[in-house]
Amino acid sequence: MVGLMMTVHTARFHVGQIVRHTGDAFHGVVVDVDAAYAGAAGETGPMTPDQPFYQVMALGEDGGFVAYVAEEVLERHEAALTPLEERRWFSVDDQGHHAPRTSRIH
Repeated sequence: MVGLMMTVHTARFHVGQIVRHTGDAFHGVVVDVDAAYAGAAGETGPMTPDQPFYQVMALGEDGGFVAYVAEEVLERHEAALTPLEERRWFSVDDQGHHAPRTSRIH
């Protein structure tokens, strides 16, 4: 029997954390994490599918949207939300974790 080698990745970001796309495309809050790409095969473009992928409730000029993003293009971004954005789109628990107003904080 041939042994299988498995790479285990630890996600750098957690649910409720504010992140920014490194290309400045958007900023927002992590609402879900997959250990590896969970979409259709071959649709990651130049991104390696063997890394954590995040659903990010992102904020753009026209409001909020959900983006599915590879870890390699995200970075921590503490000051990303204005107080107006925070009140409009998110609830915040006593530990500072954010969640879309339509979802509970995990």
